[in-house]
Amino acid sequence: MDEKKCMCGSSDVRVVACSGASNVGQIANQAAIQLANEKVAGFFCLAGVGGHIKGMVKSAKEAGLMIAIDGCPVQCAAKTLQHAEIEPAVQIIVTELGIEKSPDFAPDEKACTRVVEKVKEELAA
Repeated sequence: MDEKKCMCGSSDVRVVACSGASNVGQIANQAAIQLANEKVAGFFCLAGVGGHIKGMVKSAKEAGLMIAIDGCPVQCAAKTLQHAEIEPAVQIIVTELGIEKSPDFAPDEKACTRVVEKVKEELAA
């Protein structure tokens, strides 16, 4: 049987995101997609890490730099990484950028851009 392969980014800089049931979760996810599309970081599968899929955890641990984008102070993305003994080098919390959490799932484009710019700023520091 052929082993199924993950389609996660292979970049040395990887990003995982909360994709929680709120606007800020969707903003975090959309920002990670944008970072991947801009080739700033490879989008990595947080669910695979959280599911303790051995190869994915190993690959995440081998990342040169891991970015976690969380929607809110609950910090599901960072805590999922930490549970697998992976410490994100950069962590962004969307609500800390002045974006208010709501049950609306539509990610605001301007808010996504703010998150992407904040990640780039942190990487440049």
